[in-house]
Parts: sequence; structure tokens; C-alpha cells
Amino acid sequence: MAKLGLNIDHIATVRQARGGMEPDPVAAAAIGEMAGAEGITIHLREDRRHIQDRDLEILRKTVKTRLNLEMAATQEMIRIAIAIKPEQVTLVPEKRQELTTEGGLDVVVNAVMITEAVKSLKDAGIVVSLFVDPNHEQVNTSKEVNADYIEIHTGAYAEAFCTGKVQHELEHIEASIKLARNIGLGVNAGHGLNYFNIQAIAALGGIEEYNIGHSIISRAMLVGLDRAVSDMVKLLKN
Repeated sequence: MAKLGLNIDHIATVRQARGGMEPDPVAAAAIGEMAGAEGITIHLREDRRHIQDRDLEILRKTVKTRLNLEMAATQEMIRIAIAIKPEQVTLVPEKRQELTTEGGLDVVVNAVMITEAVKSLKDAGIVVSLFVDPNHEQVNTSKEVNADYIEIHTGAYAEAFCTGKVQHELEHIEASIKLARNIGLGVNAGHGLNYFNIQAIAALGGIEEYNIGHSIISRAMLVGLDRAVSDMVKLLKN
């Protein structure tokens, strides 16, 4: 049954807007776990725009389920991950000027660098996932660089509700799920998923975990974080 990985980056975004101490991502993670999230996801960006190093250190000590650290494949981030030892690292592309992650990691072009990053992380006992577009070449190369998982970038699927190409994007995702599982990769998914569009993609099956943040945190501002998380968990389990 699919699991929810709650991304709490935007709790930190609100905190950083005022430079104070609240809201606290650590408290949000605890509430999310109690409401049914089976993993906590954070993105430690190079510019530290939301999650801070201190957040990561405390979350490593307090998360009871599983900590998934999203990060760029830089030497700085690899050193941090090896020191902190989250259960999983998800390597993502990163541009300083972007509002959120735009597109999947190009594993084909960056295969040598990613191979080295994957090896360093796995040697430290960390499960490694690669955030990729639903593309056969990217999926196959993810296996070649020895990743454990792919996380399918679902941004194009989310945007397809405005362009009328939902079925087209679902077919790409389904084909990538089947390929990944056939070659021995685990499959997660995330980006742009919300309470409306999650159902069709969840119906495909084959995805172990959905990493969702913005839509849950947005809903939490109206109904509370515990209810926002439990509502998404119910959709995934149904």
C-alpha cells in the first residue's frame, strides 16, 4: 500500500519569512507522523532558503518513521548526508533562482558524477533515490548508476489538468513504473500532487511512496496539519 512522505519545507518557508522560531518544522514533522505520514521529506538547498542545517540535525534525532533528504549531488551535500545519515537521500537538480524544483535530474548527461555520489552515499549505508522525469532513458540509466529508487517527477502530469493531456502523461508514468520495477528499481513519486490529482496516479499502482508538501501545507493553513495529512493518507489508502 502506498505511503505518504510529508514534505515540510514550506513550514520552514513561513518561519524564514520573519526570521524567527515559528512555525517549527520539527513540531510539524511530529504532528504529521501522528496523523499518518510514514516518512518525512526535507530539501536542504545550497542557499538554505527554508530548511536549515539545524533543522536537519534535530529531525534526524526526532523523526520516528523515515527521514528522506532531498539534495543536490554536490560534495558539500554529500558530506552533510554522510554525517547525518538519513534513511534515504533523493538526489535532485537545483537552480538557485527557481521557486521549486523544475524538471527531473538528467542522469544520462551527469552519469559519471551521479555514479560517484550514489557510491559514496550507499557506502555510508544510505538508500539512494534519483528524482527523474518519466523517461525510459533516464530510468534505465538510474539503474546503471546503481540507484536503489527513482522518484518520478509528476510535474508534467499535474500541469496536464490545464492542457487536457492527463491521459498522455499517465501513460508515460505507468510505462516508467513498469520499466523501473522490471529492472529492480523501487518507485516513488512527487511534485505538484494534490487532493484532486492524486487519485488517478495512485490508481496505477506500483508506487511505494508519494512525497507531497505544498498542497498539504496549504490545506493545513485552513484545516490544521493533522487533518490535512490524514485526509491525504485516506486518499492514498483508498
